[in-house]
Amino acid sequence: MATPKKVTYKPFRRSDQHSIEHSLTNHLMYTVGKSVKAATGHDWYDTAAHTVRDHLIERWTNTVENNYQQNPKRIYYLSMEFLIGRTLSNAALNLGIEPSLHAGLLALGQEMENIEEMENDAALGNGGLGRLAACFLDSMATMDLPGMGYGIRYEYGMFTQRIENNQQVEHPDNWLRYGNPWEFQRPERLYPVKFYGSIVKFPDAHALSHIEHRWVDSETVMAMAYDFPVPGYNTETVNNLRLWAAKSTREFDLGSFNAGDYIGAVVDKDLTENLSKVLYPDDSSLMGRELRLKQEYFFVSASVQDILYRFSSAHSDWNMLPEKVAIQLNDTHPAIAVAEMMHQLVDHRFLGWDHAWQLVTGIFAYTNHTLMQEALEAWPVEMFERVLPRHLEIIYEINCRFLAQVNHCFPGDTGLLRRVSIIDEEHGRRVRMAHLAVVGSHTVNGVAAIHSELLKSELFFDFQRIFPGKFINVTNGITPRRWLNQCNPRLTELIASRIGCDFVRDLSELKKLAEFAEDAEFRKEFRAVKQANKLYLAEHIEKVTGIRVDPDSLFDVQAKRIHEYKRQLLNVLHVITLYNRIRSGQAKDIAPRTVIFGGKAAPGYRTAKLIVRLINDVAGIVNNDPAVGNLLKVVFYPNYDVSTAEKIFPASELSEQISTAGTEASGTGNMKMALNGALTIGTLDGANIEICEEVGEENIFIFGLTTPQVAELRARGYNPWDYYNGNAELRQALDMIGNGFFSVEESDRYRSLFDNLTKNGDHYLLLADYASYMEAQDRVSALYLDREEWTRRAILNVANMGKFSSDRTIQEYADKVWKVQPVAPACTLK
Repeated sequence: MATPKKVTYKPFRRSDQHSIEHSLTNHLMYTVGKSVKAATGHDWYDTAAHTVRDHLIERWTNTVENNYQQNPKRIYYLSMEFLIGRTLSNAALNLGIEPSLHAGLLALGQEMENIEEMENDAALGNGGLGRLAACFLDSMATMDLPGMGYGIRYEYGMFTQRIENNQQVEHPDNWLRYGNPWEFQRPERLYPVKFYGSIVKFPDAHALSHIEHRWVDSETVMAMAYDFPVPGYNTETVNNLRLWAAKSTREFDLGSFNAGDYIGAVVDKDLTENLSKVLYPDDSSLMGRELRLKQEYFFVSASVQDILYRFSSAHSDWNMLPEKVAIQLNDTHPAIAVAEMMHQLVDHRFLGWDHAWQLVTGIFAYTNHTLMQEALEAWPVEMFERVLPRHLEIIYEINCRFLAQVNHCFPGDTGLLRRVSIIDEEHGRRVRMAHLAVVGSHTVNGVAAIHSELLKSELFFDFQRIFPGKFINVTNGITPRRWLNQCNPRLTELIASRIGCDFVRDLSELKKLAEFAEDAEFRKEFRAVKQANKLYLAEHIEKVTGIRVDPDSLFDVQAKRIHEYKRQLLNVLHVITLYNRIRSGQAKDIAPRTVIFGGKAAPGYRTAKLIVRLINDVAGIVNNDPAVGNLLKVVFYPNYDVSTAEKIFPASELSEQISTAGTEASGTGNMKMALNGALTIGTLDGANIEICEEVGEENIFIFGLTTPQVAELRARGYNPWDYYNGNAELRQALDMIGNGFFSVEESDRYRSLFDNLTKNGDHYLLLADYASYMEAQDRVSALYLDREEWTRRAILNVANMGKFSSDRTIQEYADKVWKVQPVAPACTLK
């Protein structure tokens, strides 16, 4: 089969094969310092990266200069994560030079696919939160919006997941081992960030009625900027992702070194720079929690200082701040930015409190990503006061004024005051960061229609009463540039052959594909594309795991962070039930199935890690049972990341989105797999509801309790034993887990999982949804046996994914929240 073509556009500058080949040759010699004969695979990657980077830099510089000249309102997106994946192919496609790069490398004896595999994923995130942020940056650049991301340059990211003895083992993810050709160090952008110390108060010499607060005896860490260009598709705009690295104010203690204390000579430097070493340190210990708080403040403080520096370089009137600056808080991690902005404006720019607060509430907007109270950050007051003493004072003042306002509007309602207070007085005194974000923002949004309604009716019900109109919905989206054009070139080429290429930039164009669902020839070509993608994934599965899977089987995929609410265990219960049916001869007419899991469990999350082990133990039994053969295979694909997802999603046929209704804010894996031609099996949770509305109920497998039914069942008194005793297949599967069938050498290994689902209450209602899930899976199997009808429905899923483009999402933010306009690229200005 010929290599499929990805959709590209005609670049504005000369980038023909000859020019690219010349650039490759020059970079190999003068940047990498190697000859063609001596060059390694990584040398060729560096050569290709620098060649593409040349095309980025000029556009990037022009974008920066153009923004300074036009002086637009800018968007600043603050996020602890940016899961950007690999850059080489994405940048080459967006810049329009991928065909020339491919041909240039081939002329020099190199395959583009092999070069791409040399690039490490940028370890700057963990899951959906970080991938969403990366999609948003892509869309902002593509839409010529003056946007900029701020985050942390993690040296080791989260971790590399390896499966050893069927268990998750965490190893350092040293993604910067060979350097990063895409980043630019900016040593001139260096900001001090303070921790600890105390606050001295004294009257302002110029205004005796004003009390000045000075933060003294603090420890200072320097934040150094590293810039990462983000190109838009089919445009000259290249925006910026600025990441902060922690640098010590004391690089080396020569006195200690000369005294023979070689470790002590660098201990200050090492302790300081730990701040940007690892994403999400294990917060099960007090030290881990303190480090996480310091990480969040570190990147927020540097970002706020940088934003104010840029603003004050062009403006002297602080009243213009909300007209020129929009800051989006991506979840609660950067919520401390509200207090930090007050600190900067009041303590360093000497604005009055009321004036500063008016500016702050005109700048910030907050995106909530979770309905679960345990996931909303709340810091012990004692820790907060020790680490950030001035900011606790500021939060106390914000809270005092806010509660006075609430009391004025709702006099005598002490329960309301207690519930909305930023300081939680009932659980050991904690600072509730979500409350700070809500109070300090002009707009708060959820990320799917049901999620946003639940924010208003449940999680933030009291705040909705206090701030009517503040809460809105902006449903999440994904960039089609990476999640279709880049990761699935075969499907992209097929679609383009029927409806043209405009869908890469305007995903609503996919609607035109719906009519081809009735075209037998198109269905045949669509199946061929899916089969080629499945063969490619099957090869990688065997290479990575040693498991040989049948490419003709149904590829059933659940790839996401491992968490109890995402209910990987429910999927496992189905696998065990299917296994039992096969063993007992009750599954003669089922579709052969390969169940593929992927995802990481947080290092301190014991139950999630136990689920990973159970999946692998079940796989070990099922895959080696001769009675099962190719009817059922189970795969746990290790170290799930963006590059892995780019292999899995194009091959996926069934997308498992099975969280308990009312727990998943949105999800984006559901969108990615549907865009690549998978049918969804899922609950009416998160964005599943809107996907169902778009594709039609007949083209999705919905099961399980709804959010109101979940609440009703819990209120009535949920007893999981009723379901255990009332369903023989469920009881058999659970007993096999609890009694050691999958762990004969340690019979009670999974007893805690059994207990969680039975005597400990089954918090996420797996047993309540089991029968409905099994019935939906039976419908899946029956439909898959009719390949023509399955293909027709898969095509309709692709055709109706237009709503779920991150371009639509960003346009809604621009219109409803940020009030920003596109900036015409410099080359198009007359």
